[in-house]
Amino acid sequence: MIELGLSKLALIGAVALIVIGPERLPRVARTVGAMLGKAQRYVADVKAEVNRSMELDELRKMKDSVENAARDVETAVHDASTQLSDEMQAAADMALAEPPGAAPSYQHPRKNWRLKRGAMPQWYKARSGIRRHALSGAARVARYRPRKFN
Repeated sequence: MIELGLSKLALIGAVALIVIGPERLPRVARTVGAMLGKAQRYVADVKAEVNRSMELDELRKMKDSVENAARDVETAVHDASTQLSDEMQAAADMALAEPPGAAPSYQHPRKNWRLKRGAMPQWYKARSGIRRHALSGAARVARYRPRKFN
């Protein structure tokens, strides 16, 4: 790069004053300053864009590595779960295979425990006036309040 010291700047200013003249020198200096400012902003924008693209590339690489790691973990978990289910199935098959002369396996005495036995049908409750639903206190008062006759 060119090294611009104070003496070199003074020499450039003196030559510019002689060549351009004192009348047009301030306008030329303003124009040169504006152009230098635009050039510096352009260089700063280019640097920022290059930095952004480098960071974006790094983020893409990081995303790819995280996705690969997640895929590896997923396959490992899937393999382990498959192996475990196979072992459990083998153990269940062995447990179901009873040796000859062995005692029968245990069964719960109430096989169909979900089935209600002896429940009164709804149509019978409706005919005989038996309460079918629980009422709250306010609902009971509203239902059995004596009506006013007009």
